[in-house]
Amino acid sequence: MSSQFALLKTRRYGPFFGTQFLGAFNDNLFKNALVVLLTFQTTQWTAMKPELLANLAAGIFILPFFLSSATAGQLADKFDKSRLARLVKVLEIVIMLIAGVGFWLHSLASLLFALFLLGLHSTLFGPVKYAILPQHLREEELVGGNALIEAGTFVAILIGTLFGGLLAGIEGGKAWITTGCLLTAVLGYLTSRGIPKLRRRNRR
Repeated sequence: MSSQFALLKTRRYGPFFGTQFLGAFNDNLFKNALVVLLTFQTTQWTAMKPELLANLAAGIFILPFFLSSATAGQLADKFDKSRLARLVKVLEIVIMLIAGVGFWLHSLASLLFALFLLGLHSTLFGPVKYAILPQHLREEELVGGNALIEAGTFVAILIGTLFGGLLAGIEGGKAWITTGCLLTAVLGYLTSRGIPKLRRRNRR
């Protein structure tokens, strides 16, 4: 049990774990904050019913998984995964800037577009997440490494969902949501820069 937590201290695992954790946290922070905000302030944004708007937002986030999963897998096979992870994190920063503009302009279309792009961001990062560990970890470390990634992802989802709801409910919530998501995206990019270039069975 202790060996899998020791992986967090290694360069071949720790930065990737942090990148995945922050990405999952940010996805759910923005998604839940937006859904809560739109649900309780529906009349300020659109004439749609709250339940319809919430379902629309959920569907928009999931849509890229259906449209782009195969392409994402092909990209992960073709390009260096550490580089691809960094490019995806740059995309995440751009997405958060679009979301900030959407809040500033009070544009529902911009916010839903940002939500779609965030789903695309997760779609692109998915194959990297599942393919990078076998090339960075030894065979005996894979089970523990995968388990730690999955546990961290669930914790990130839980915390992100919680904080998203809290930020949406406070005064000046739009600014807090934008700031929190943008800072998390930047931190995720900085963490991704620590992921070493892939070499077969890197044992550092």
